[in-house]
Amino acid sequence: MKTIEHIAIIMDGNGRWAQQRGLYRSRGHQEGYETAKKIVKAVSALKIPYITLYAFSTENWKRTTEEVGFLMRLIKKHLRAEFQFYVENNIRMIHIGNLSALPKDIQKEISDVTEKTKHHAGTAVVFAINYGGKDEIIRALQKIPADKINSITESSFSEYLDYPLPDVDLLIRTGGEKRISNFLLWQTAYAELYFTDTLWPDFTEDDLHQALQSYKHRDRRFGGIT
Repeated sequence: MKTIEHIAIIMDGNGRWAQQRGLYRSRGHQEGYETAKKIVKAVSALKIPYITLYAFSTENWKRTTEEVGFLMRLIKKHLRAEFQFYVENNIRMIHIGNLSALPKDIQKEISDVTEKTKHHAGTAVVFAINYGGKDEIIRALQKIPADKINSITESSFSEYLDYPLPDVDLLIRTGGEKRISNFLLWQTAYAELYFTDTLWPDFTEDDLHQALQSYKHRDRRFGGIT
């Protein structure tokens, strides 16, 4: 298979999965986190260096107070409860997104887990929480010193993003929609896109391998000619 360093996933369809079963949307989000754990473990077993998961976008604040509150509690619970999972699988946790705009208790959980796992040498799981691609680029621009703005290159600009991630090789979106929804706009410039109608809670390791097989047969030219 072609070398793959970074997979990114838009985990879409949790709410619809629940509604189709006559359940509250919160149940779909809970099932979605269980799916995320299984997929992270599969990616770790494949020794893929990075997987980025779109957990909560800057636009998700527009949802109902009840749903946002549940998602915040779920994120906090996941970060705390799955620490041993990170240890057992040698996983490093990274956060991207506007941390300062999150509730203080969520900020603390994120900081604690990232600090305690920073020495792990296995797959890095990047949680995009309160993340938006446009917001990340604007915040990066605000970090650049005035005396350096005229000498910025693509490489040096990346240093001002939330984390210097490698470019995305494969972007997977579940749930049937065919858009990238303000996700990793800088890092997906030449990503291969894979869309599936499968709702995220139903996404399996077999689905992951199917996406990887699709990637294997892509002709990645990066604007050139092979």
